[in-house]
Amino acid sequence: MITKGLLVRLEAKSDMHEQVENFLISALPLVQQEAATTAWFAIRFGGSEYGIFDVFPDDAGRDAHLSGAVAKALMENAATLLSAPPKIQKLDILAYKLPETPLAEPNTKGLVLTFEAKEGHQQQVEQFLRDARALVLEEPETTAWFAIHTDDNKYGIFDVFPDHGGRVKHLIGHVPRELAKHALSLLGSLPDPDLLDVLAENLRQEA
Repeated sequence: MITKGLLVRLEAKSDMHEQVENFLISALPLVQQEAATTAWFAIRFGGSEYGIFDVFPDDAGRDAHLSGAVAKALMENAATLLSAPPKIQKLDILAYKLPETPLAEPNTKGLVLTFEAKEGHQQQVEQFLRDARALVLEEPETTAWFAIHTDDNKYGIFDVFPDHGGRVKHLIGHVPRELAKHALSLLGSLPDPDLLDVLAENLRQEA
C-alpha cells in the first residue's frame, strides 16, 4: 500500500547543472537502503529545474526519508548547487500502478500533470483519478502511475515510461481523453503538464 509522497523541485545554479544531475544520480544507492521508500525518481523538468518524486506506505516512511541520508546531503549541498531553497511538496497518493515484474529497461521519460478541482467537486475529482487506474492498467508502457493530491490542494498525475513513444501513447490514450471530457464540469484550472526526463530510479514491483 502507498498513501504518501513527495515532489521536490530544485533550481540549479547556471553553472551547476551537471553537478546537480550527478548529485541526484549519486543518491540512488542511499535510497535503495530505505525500506519504506517504495519508489523514487530523480527527474529533470527542463532548463535548470530538477527534482525528486518519491512515494511511501505512510507518514512514518516519508518522515524517515525526510530525516535520512539523501535529505541531509541535499541540504548540505543546497547553497553550493541551487539558486533557491528546495521546494518540497507533500502529497497524498489517491491511486497508483506499480510494475508487476522487474523492468526489462529503465524508464527514461516521465510526466507530471497538476490542476485544481472546481469548487465543491473535490470528491468527484478524487473519484475520477481513482477510476483512472483501471485505464492505466491497460497501458503496458505506462510503467508506474500515481494519482496525487498536493499540500496546496491541487490534484494531478505523475507517471513514467521507458521512452518517448510510451509517453506519447499515454498522452493520446484513455485517461487524457476522459480528463478532457470532464474538464468543464470538474476542473477549476487547465491542467499544467511538465514533460520530464528520468535520470535515475528505484522502483519496486507490486507486492
